[in-house]
Amino acid sequence: MTQASLKTENLSSTNLRLKKRLMRGIGQAIADYNMIEAGDVVMVCCSGGKDSFALLRLLMEMRERAPVDFRIIAMNLDQRQPGFPAEVLPAYFESIGVEYRIVTEDTYSIVREKIPEGKTTCSLCSRLRRGIIYRTASELGVTKIALGHHREDMMETLLLNMFFGGKLKAMPPKLRSDDGKHVVIRPLVYCAEKEIAKYARAMEFPIIPCSLCGSQETAQRKQIKALLSEWEVAHPGRVESIATAIRNVVPSHLADGGLFDFRSLTSKTMIGEEETAFDPPVIGSLPTPVSGIMPIQWLKNDDVSDENPWSRP
Repeated sequence: MTQASLKTENLSSTNLRLKKRLMRGIGQAIADYNMIEAGDVVMVCCSGGKDSFALLRLLMEMRERAPVDFRIIAMNLDQRQPGFPAEVLPAYFESIGVEYRIVTEDTYSIVREKIPEGKTTCSLCSRLRRGIIYRTASELGVTKIALGHHREDMMETLLLNMFFGGKLKAMPPKLRSDDGKHVVIRPLVYCAEKEIAKYARAMEFPIIPCSLCGSQETAQRKQIKALLSEWEVAHPGRVESIATAIRNVVPSHLADGGLFDFRSLTSKTMIGEEETAFDPPVIGSLPTPVSGIMPIQWLKNDDVSDENPWSRP
């Protein structure tokens, strides 16, 4: 199947501006992390949720004006969950003219057999799903696997690992797959979940709720979500500041000897100018740019002059 031009969207001026902001965020992420290159075959994993629907639709539109040529394949894993509307995604993919692959694997029965009733199924389900995704990517000659994780997913993972795992670890925008054969990308890492949700409602995507794992958020993740929501209301700008901090790391001001050689540090050791002993307190503002990294403020600005060829709407 060849990829056809997208149908005309009946979006209001407000939602068109919203789409422009999301496309700018995706374009900036692609450029910052070199996510998509000429000749890439990008497999967009579509669960039927708002994030993957938005990623697929926006990437398809951006492809038509991108600075490089690449191919898109939509992929859905039908896990044989009871009541799963198997006809919804193929019909949608056909309607927008995207090449696609539906993979049917009864992981639902495996998870139910292995996990006791009432226990969270996410860990096993994720492992099974990853293996199938990697296998499918190999079969299709895929060079990049695109997932729909957004800004809040990255921050929630950071705080979860800090509070409950004892690690300063988030969700990378680009990584090598577990099997070492593929590159996984997350083009939505600069996009806010609430804006993706608004766009999904405006586009009237045929959202499919997940009864197996999507409704089984852990108590810890729920706490983190609630915490971020409270901060967003009580302290506007704090969430954006955290998102900026994830890509603005100063290893010499942490305590990991694997990232910075503290043992060999002497008074004559030369380090970056920004790594001062005592930083002045900054209250009520975003962090000072370091090494050319700017806080991601343009997500709320529709009139930004952008020279990045990926992020021009």
